[in-house]
Amino acid sequence: MSGWVTAIEGTEAGHQAALALALMAAFLHALFGALQKGRHDPWLSRGAIDISYAIMAAPVALFVVPWPDPALLPLFVLIWIIHFAYKLSQAWTYTLGSYTVVYPVVRGTGPLFTVIGAGLLFGEHFTAGQWAGVALLVAGIYGLALYNLRHWQFGREHLKPALAMAVVTGGFVALYTTVDAFGIRATPDPFTFLAWFFMIDGLSFPILAARRWRRMEVRPALGPLALRGALGAVVAFFSFGAIMLATRLDNVGEAAVLRETSTVFAALIGWLLLGEKTGPRRIALMALIALGAVIVEAAG
Repeated sequence: MSGWVTAIEGTEAGHQAALALALMAAFLHALFGALQKGRHDPWLSRGAIDISYAIMAAPVALFVVPWPDPALLPLFVLIWIIHFAYKLSQAWTYTLGSYTVVYPVVRGTGPLFTVIGAGLLFGEHFTAGQWAGVALLVAGIYGLALYNLRHWQFGREHLKPALAMAVVTGGFVALYTTVDAFGIRATPDPFTFLAWFFMIDGLSFPILAARRWRRMEVRPALGPLALRGALGAVVAFFSFGAIMLATRLDNVGEAAVLRETSTVFAALIGWLLLGEKTGPRRIALMALIALGAVIVEAAG
């Protein structure tokens, strides 16, 4: 598998594979967010997911894939710090606000800064048509968030701080996408990067989750929480793995923009699974998001 990935890097086949991987990551990321925001406390859900994927990844990292070059250790430490900060801000965001309201803001903030970061770090440049697509996509995402903010009736006293935290979280999304793309490109075997990332990244947040669980007056049963963690871990493997492979195979900025069609999937999941209402205006905004992504791809 590693040989196939390295063989198609920078080719048309690699471009098409990156497109499919980014869209798959979009759907799975929306599903992952819904799993964290579902009926369990988001801190506990995240802790359960992290410990699950750390346990699953450890045998692969230690005994299957080649070990990373020791010179990459500082990079892995930096990535761990960025992801830990991202998860803290994400958990606070989901604690404060409705999934349907805050998720579009998180995802709308990320692509613009990722495109800028990819230009600075990797020398990628978007055409005028692609920037127009980015503008449409971001406008649709923020339009969806503003519509939800105006019409959402529950917990409105927390919406403004929730939106502020969502912007911060989106900034971390852009940061980790860019730095992780550098990391997977710097590692000769991309699956070495992915296995070691999941093993290391999953070791910190479960500690916070365990402390939070012990302090609760009414503690949720661990069985359903563990099941959610295992399911979320599998989704995380494919979601994060897909977008990271896409950034290795093709442009980081394009992959990041296509991933933000996850807001469309998130709205559908919120409607179908979480009982959150939708309507013609929100459908139109979701169509604008999808159109922006199509333009970015077509104008590239």
